[in-house]
Amino acid sequence: MLTAPAYQLRPSPPPHVVVVGNEKGGSGKTTIAMHVAVALLKAGQRVATIDLDGRQRTLTHYVESRRGWARRSQVDLELPTHFCIARVEGPMVAENEVAECSDFQRAVAAAQDRHDFVVIDTPPHDSYLMRLAHSITDTLVTPLNDSFLDLDVLATLDPVTLTVTGVGHYGELVREMRRHRRPVDGALIDWVVVRNRISAQRSSIVPVLCGCLQELALDAGFRAATGLQERAIYRDLFPRGLTALDELCETMPDTDVEEASRLAARREVEGLLEALKLPINDRGRRRAALRAEWFASHDSPLDTEILANP
Repeated sequence: MLTAPAYQLRPSPPPHVVVVGNEKGGSGKTTIAMHVAVALLKAGQRVATIDLDGRQRTLTHYVESRRGWARRSQVDLELPTHFCIARVEGPMVAENEVAECSDFQRAVAAAQDRHDFVVIDTPPHDSYLMRLAHSITDTLVTPLNDSFLDLDVLATLDPVTLTVTGVGHYGELVREMRRHRRPVDGALIDWVVVRNRISAQRSSIVPVLCGCLQELALDAGFRAATGLQERAIYRDLFPRGLTALDELCETMPDTDVEEASRLAARREVEGLLEALKLPINDRGRRRAALRAEWFASHDSPLDTEILANP
């Protein structure tokens, strides 16, 4: 009877799945998804991204623009392994869902063994594919603007007192996905609701919204965090596929973007990543350190003294 050798490598753990989801459009899901993916890449993690919005394909355009800008500018930019699930629009809804589900399963399987993280950007509407992504997530990130319109997807409010009276339709969706997930593998979905696209001019409704979120967090079971401010830099960098984490002096030497604005945005992204508490592994950190060391030295002139003194 043959036995496995003692030195046989153990199978790699499955990648940590981060889903950026919200049924409300315009909350900044794609911006957060791309910045989280690039932040993980810069930390030495192996990252795959999946775009489930087959109609708008915003994350796909973001990644393609980044790849094109790196090639055009001859700079090295971190790129994820990217998948886009095409929207199927046949006459039979059930057949469409089967085809989309099959494409999604193939993308997840392809990312299974060679990646540490999978970041999934979801469409702003309820669908079978969107629910499927929520059912496999480990960390769910829900961006939410400072607006009662955005809060409506999470909570129902008393119209007079503006106190929370119940969980909204998206909150119920997450609850349902948690109930389905728990018996399968016992995993607990870490749900983080992120105040996003925050205006520099503090609105009078913000304290009310924050109070509602704190009250709802106990009932719905999520953590609240601060995301990104409403900054032009996030919009301006999108056409070239760049992020606030990139060194713009190298990738965009003729840019009009102020360095102070980029640094402020970078601190926001770093703060968000810290709040998400993602399991960044030490092996990836070593890869990132070695990569940074190589890039810091590869333009240095050859030390000829070593050759002269063998």
